[in-house]
Amino acid sequence: MDDFWVNAIWSLAPTVLIGLLFWFVMRAVVRADRSERDAYAKIEAEERAKRAAEHRAA
Repeated sequence: MDDFWVNAIWSLAPTVLIGLLFWFVMRAVVRADRSERDAYAKIEAEERAKRAAEHRAA
């Protein structure tokens, strides 16, 4: 019976480890995308504010 549990663990370990690796990679990708979108939105808001100020001055 001991061999059964050892075999069960060894057979599930690669799948679990690959799943965890996939999860960490996808989490990093989603966080990077979110950060990039936030930075882009900030830059875009600054550019719109500059244009509005130029438009008011003209």
